[in-house]
Amino acid sequence: MSPTREALSRALTDLTDLRLFLAVAETGSITRGARRVHLSLAAASERIHRLEDGWGVALLERRGRGVRLTSAGEALVPEARAVLLQVEHLQGAIALHAQGLRGRVRLLCNTAALSGALPEALGAFLAQHPLVDVELEERPSPDIVQAVAEGRVEVGLVADTVDLGGLETFAFQEDRLAVVMAPGHRLAMRRAVAFAEVLDEPLVGLAEGSALQEMLEAQALRLGRPPRYRLRPRGVEEVCRVVALGGGVGVVPGAAARRWRRPLGLRAVPLEDVWARRQLTLCVRRLDGLSPFARLLVDGLRRSPLAG
Repeated sequence: MSPTREALSRALTDLTDLRLFLAVAETGSITRGARRVHLSLAAASERIHRLEDGWGVALLERRGRGVRLTSAGEALVPEARAVLLQVEHLQGAIALHAQGLRGRVRLLCNTAALSGALPEALGAFLAQHPLVDVELEERPSPDIVQAVAEGRVEVGLVADTVDLGGLETFAFQEDRLAVVMAPGHRLAMRRAVAFAEVLDEPLVGLAEGSALQEMLEAQALRLGRPPRYRLRPRGVEEVCRVVALGGGVGVVPGAAARRWRRPLGLRAVPLEDVWARRQLTLCVRRLDGLSPFARLLVDGLRRSPLAG
């Protein structure tokens, strides 16, 4: 291998190591970090050890159920993010003038966006830009805002019920949470219902880790009313299917309720609580500071006819 190729190979390896290190730092686990960057656990562990040996300092403190950053690891995190962001900018700038160079954008979104217009809007975007890939991950809105503010991700899609701080924001879609139930349910003919009343019912909720479910449980805790779940499937569609057969009631995004109401024979009643009405909002640190691929995605979602 020529010296030039050796240097290029080493540079690409270093970037992979940095991406892995950040993934481990953000997930608190070498296993989850390896999964995020598509490496085996053995390969990821070897890369982390090699990184620490090369720099002569421990970056992670291994624990029984994960890892914790050392002081050196904490110092590396913002520097690694800055390096990788510069690389993304460079790759995007080159890609705009070259054919066949692929780009990737990481997008964090909440449950309402994932079950609303976002999948179709992303499908149209990907069809229009065949060389751009999108890494989509569901998170609670507060976590997304923090990740964007700290530069861990460039683009987020959140509910405007959270504090968006100094981020730049762009409206994407309105949503109002709804209660879904079988047609014969006692609440089926109501025009609206309070969440406190829903907590009297046996519930079908989303699985642990769902952004929407975490928000609903926080509201239930505020009311001092722990929910009683009969079943917790992973997806909104699965919640609607169980509810349609009389398995309980569920709280889902309004867009999902409208989508599945007729096919499944559901009744859907809006929640009357103020917090249940949300504007789904794109958020970035600075629009003019985005990498070219991230800017392409934001512009594409803002122009989508499915948004609004």
